[in-house]
Amino acid sequence: MRIVLVALAVWLLSGLGVRAEEAPPRNPVVSPALQKLMDEDDQAREDVEKWSEEANHPINPETAPLKVTLQKKIDERLRAVRSGYEEFLKREPTNAPAHLAYGSFLGDMGDEDGMVQHWEKARELDPSNPAAWNNLAGHFAHKGPIEKAFPYYEKAIALNPKESQYWHTLGTVVFLFRKDAQERYHTNEQGVFAKALDLYAHAMELDSTNFILASDIAQTYYGIKPAPATNEEGKRLAESRLNQQALVAWTNAWKLVGGPIEDQGVKIHIARWKIREKRFQEARDLLTGVTNDVYLEVRRRIERNISEKEREMLK
Repeated sequence: MRIVLVALAVWLLSGLGVRAEEAPPRNPVVSPALQKLMDEDDQAREDVEKWSEEANHPINPETAPLKVTLQKKIDERLRAVRSGYEEFLKREPTNAPAHLAYGSFLGDMGDEDGMVQHWEKARELDPSNPAAWNNLAGHFAHKGPIEKAFPYYEKAIALNPKESQYWHTLGTVVFLFRKDAQERYHTNEQGVFAKALDLYAHAMELDSTNFILASDIAQTYYGIKPAPATNEEGKRLAESRLNQQALVAWTNAWKLVGGPIEDQGVKIHIARWKIREKRFQEARDLLTGVTNDVYLEVRRRIERNISEKEREMLK
């Protein structure tokens, strides 16, 4: 059973799109009877995905099932799983993992009220289970009240500090909800960025090959301001120091890319930071490797920016 996490809408600043946080592994401490039910849940999800894929891309369109027939088949398959959970909880109403699993099932079915009800019950029955706290934190981050997300994530971390995803997700929530984070941690916006980076650093120590995590760390530098300076030379040095830190972060993420889409997205970011350092030709060289249609408009805008910066320097 996948533990449902918040579907945080993280719009990457380069226009890379929207992604959702990945869920950590489910709690393995379950009874054989519950494990069987959870396996049936997993199998039902696979069946539904398979049927939907076959309906959307039929081998023979003439024999493809009608939408109403397919929906009935899906409903019956999922109803059997739902009944299985309900019968199990009638027998074992204090089984916290069962409430956690059923809540995830209901959430995936669109029943958020039922999802929260069972996750809260799981938390009450077993407050030492970090997954319950984490799942509820994700719900609060997604639906509110946001101020409840922070302490719930913190509790999940306290219960399982070795789960990278908990640190990562709290770091993302701190980064996204900066005003609320300022109130929670009694700091200013730059302090919030520092807090997010600290949380990400903990996550990276536990999951050093995670590209999404590394790219989230690098994204943070777009909001960080250079250290204060008393003169123009000090200001220039502070800006260059920040640029170099951002370039290091994006270079670290670049080492972890998993395919051409990620590779080209990172090249765009690195080019932007090289422009700030007036390394225009290096930026242009990077952009020659950006060929995917998804990024072509962004590439063109950055190339125009380079030309404008070069003209300004000639004045």
